[in-house]
Amino acid sequence: MASQKVLSTTALAKRNNLEAKVVFETFQQSGYLKKENGNWLLTAAGEALGGTYIEHPKYGKYVGWPEGTPVTTSSTEASTATAVVAEVPPAPPAPASTKPKQGTLTATRIGKHFELSANKCNYIFSELGWVKKGLKGWHLTDPGKRVGGVQSEDPRSGVPYVRWPEAILENRALVDTIAEVKGTSTPSAPDEVKDTSQPEAIGFRQKFEATHRAADGHFVRSRAEMLIDNWLYMAEIVHAYERKLPIEEDVYCDFYVPTGKVYIDFWGLENDPKYAARKAQKKAIYEKYGFNLIELNDADVLNLDDMLPRHLLKFGVQAY
Repeated sequence: MASQKVLSTTALAKRNNLEAKVVFETFQQSGYLKKENGNWLLTAAGEALGGTYIEHPKYGKYVGWPEGTPVTTSSTEASTATAVVAEVPPAPPAPASTKPKQGTLTATRIGKHFELSANKCNYIFSELGWVKKGLKGWHLTDPGKRVGGVQSEDPRSGVPYVRWPEAILENRALVDTIAEVKGTSTPSAPDEVKDTSQPEAIGFRQKFEATHRAADGHFVRSRAEMLIDNWLYMAEIVHAYERKLPIEEDVYCDFYVPTGKVYIDFWGLENDPKYAARKAQKKAIYEKYGFNLIELNDADVLNLDDMLPRHLLKFGVQAY
């Protein structure tokens, strides 16, 4: 038996003396097509109906249908050639776990808003700890879920990606990070925890200026921090110094290792009550958001070759 001829949606509409726009909209309403980034894509129900993708050397990829796909004209709107799909039951709704939430944005849409590529946006999300890169595509993390991310999957390739709520465009951590990446942020001297109820925290970094130069060029605030920075540099581990945590609170870590989304804090001045209170407040914030934290004290700094490799390995970061 000869195979049935496959027609484009436009050709199928013409075969039935209908407007192509009406057929596209009808197939969309029935759940057989969906529109994403200006392109018409098949749904699982559309594939079950016989829809397929056609590769054309001139026009590229588009959706095709068996020429016998049933299309009839509504008798109440025949004069405007409004079409409805007949003789085929409406497609069942997508499972709630995979159906994107209304009003969610892709990295492409977010990139257009901030004048960045989708790829650059995904790497910024990764740096913030909201997503992690898989063999293909991007996977949502727990911190990403907390800011409203939704795990999705490309219907054609199966490649995973993440959709975000519209409110993400005003997320302070994202906006600040993008400003830093684009070089448009205003330089400032950060405090560990900016809390006006604790005046001693506001002047902490002014009191301990960054005068120690590490091997990688970072200026840090103590000899202990210089030794930690030098160890990370010599171990060829990419790291940042005094990176702001991706949260609303103004909290800065001593070191950040993006590979494992690991924060490293060195606790000095253990006998200072004011410092101890600031330390407790900061640790509570790390715990609140479930961040990966490595804590070091003076004794640990004397034994970094043993301490840091073991702690980093717990978060998937291999040294040496």
